[in-house]
Amino acid sequence: MPEISRFFGIIITMYFNDHPPPHFHARYGNHKALVAIDSLTILRGSLPPRALGLVVEWASSHPAELLEDWQLACDQAPLKKIAPLE
Repeated sequence: MPEISRFFGIIITMYFNDHPPPHFHARYGNHKALVAIDSLTILRGSLPPRALGLVVEWASSHPAELLEDWQLACDQAPLKKIAPLE
């Protein structure tokens, strides 16, 4: 599962050829969540409120890049790193 970003202990990844809808995986400690790119809602799993807030803030700044990586993952092409939240 390629890592596309990492910030404040949160790791953002995407799987190649993953199931729709377009989403990314966020991991923080023992917590894991699948987050929809279009709505930024959790599809599965959970994150602590502070970590979820950081993930939503980061993702809302990078929707086009996330969708581009989603398409690359569907095509099984190398994903591009996305700048972390600072």
